[in-house]
Amino acid sequence: MIKVFIVDDSALVRQVLSACLQSHPGIQVIGQAADPLFALEKMQRDWPDVLVLDVEMPRMDGLTFLRKIMSERPTPTLICSTLTEAGAPITLEALAAGAVGVFTKAQVGLKDSLHALSAELIRQIEIAARSHPRALPDPTAKLQRPEPSPPPATPLFTTTERIVALGTSTGGTQALEQVLRQLPTDSPGIVIVQHMPEKFTAAFAQRLNSLCQIEVREARHLDRVHPGLALVAPGGRHMQLKRNGAQYCVEILDGPPINRHKPSVDVLFRSVAQQAGANALGVIMTGMGDDGARGLLTMREAGGKTVAQDEASCVVFGMPKEALNLGAAQRSVSLGNIAALITQYARSDLSTKAR
Repeated sequence: MIKVFIVDDSALVRQVLSACLQSHPGIQVIGQAADPLFALEKMQRDWPDVLVLDVEMPRMDGLTFLRKIMSERPTPTLICSTLTEAGAPITLEALAAGAVGVFTKAQVGLKDSLHALSAELIRQIEIAARSHPRALPDPTAKLQRPEPSPPPATPLFTTTERIVALGTSTGGTQALEQVLRQLPTDSPGIVIVQHMPEKFTAAFAQRLNSLCQIEVREARHLDRVHPGLALVAPGGRHMQLKRNGAQYCVEILDGPPINRHKPSVDVLFRSVAQQAGANALGVIMTGMGDDGARGLLTMREAGGKTVAQDEASCVVFGMPKEALNLGAAQRSVSLGNIAALITQYARSDLSTKAR
């Protein structure tokens, strides 16, 4: 039984959400509150497995409460707000603060929209209940750029031959931030699929760009991949790597969802295997489901280096677990070591010996 607590200043929202969730035999709504301060008092008596949280509330806003919860007692949290569709920055702030999911409630026809969302909300609650959010670092640390990496002892020939492909889902917004912020400007070209809705990936990439030494932006069709640049697949589109002579570029394509996702990690990884072969490093990170596992296996079979984030550092050990079970990943590494591994890959031959 998944214990859920609802925090929303609208009595109607609390009533409708409670009724929708209570209809599911595996979910129990153990409480609700009109604002975070009332919620915290009630939650201390019976802590929920999943928190459903609004953003705009009296006395304390939802994001402030989320940051407090994630720093003191990390709890899987879903943000339910009228702001998240039009206000992508709010969505990104919530995900960066530790929310494992976000969904939008309508400003008009609220009751009907909540009923329509109930199946998706239940699915997200089930995903959230299996996640393991981590305590966030000191927020002031996010404003500090990492020190540039020292130059290698011998000059290296800079080339676009080496490609790094990253695939992630639930928990990935925080994980990608931690990895990319540590990378020096001479990092190899990086292509990324983060499962994220359309219109949010551009703002997500802009936020990362403001925190990183490397350039990070949402990918455009036929963008060249080069050292010091990370391209994020746009939400609602697939991204593939394509070789163009001695260089690489990305193709942005429409099409049906693959493994229920668009963009799909499998689509990216398979193209990297085909176009870059042994000159690529694939990293599958925190996320629910199995998207990317078979694509990573294709990369390994093509001679590429492949790793999976370890269970201890994952918010959800779904995608990496599937990759390890398939034999797609040669190594399992902690989130804190992925940036160093990418840097090592750029400057030397990464050992393919499995641990």
